[in-house]
Amino acid sequence: MMLLNIDVPDLAAAERFYVEAFGLTVGRRFDTFVEILGWPAPLYLLRKEPGTLGAAGRSRSYERHWTPIHTDVVVADIDAATARAVRAGARLESGPQAAAFGRIAGLADPFGHGFCLIEFSARGYDALR
Repeated sequence: MMLLNIDVPDLAAAERFYVEAFGLTVGRRFDTFVEILGWPAPLYLLRKEPGTLGAAGRSRSYERHWTPIHTDVVVADIDAATARAVRAGARLESGPQAAAFGRIAGLADPFGHGFCLIEFSARGYDALR
């Protein structure tokens, strides 16, 4: 089993964004985190204040940032999914564009975390061979 954890400064705003942007549902609520369901792996939004100590001894910042791990969300209609995410508060960084495996769009959530929306073609990643 895999769990996805995302640090956010505002739990209510993060819950609203992920539910509205991706059609997910709220599972359990705790004092400092909330469980979001609807993807193959549960998503846990963890309230962490800006400036507090994070990984590798660095303080948390919710400005747009690069991370070597990000979320790819596979969708059936990338144009509709992109519009929905933007309406919910996502920042569009690169609109839907053709890729060998289908189409891809790059966005960031309101807390600086990047994610991609992917609409696979019939061959999907097999087209990369």
